[in-house]
Amino acid sequence: MNNQLYPCLWFDGQARAAADLYCTIFPNSKIIVDTGMVVNFELNGKFFMGLNGGSHFKFNEAVSFVIPCENQEEIDHYWYKLIADGGSEGRCGWCKDKFGLSWQVVPSVLGKLMSDPEKGQRVMQAFMKMNKFDIEALENA
Repeated sequence: MNNQLYPCLWFDGQARAAADLYCTIFPNSKIIVDTGMVVNFELNGKFFMGLNGGSHFKFNEAVSFVIPCENQEEIDHYWYKLIADGGSEGRCGWCKDKFGLSWQVVPSVLGKLMSDPEKGQRVMQAFMKMNKFDIEALENA
């Protein structure tokens, strides 16, 4: 086995349901193996492990997955799919899916906009008021 790092996500009996959901949201995704205890899957070609470890541990914002998006259509796609059916919106592009896992749905252009000495501060003030990012509003800040 190679020494590739990958996340192991702890679920309370819902690893397969989570993997199935994520595979419908992200392109180039698939379930690799499901042993009942462990579900190995790929999201956009990246390897993940889902562990049905029980109710002892819960997800929190200390770990999140960042989804860089090239346009508003991508932001809307990921945002609405992730918060559907019991997920929740957060501030500044953060959201949680129905399993409690945190995601950051972020425009790829954000770093460039924030590093602009003339408008960087306005961009930051604009996105601090947003839940889901609005690229046009950021570009016009």
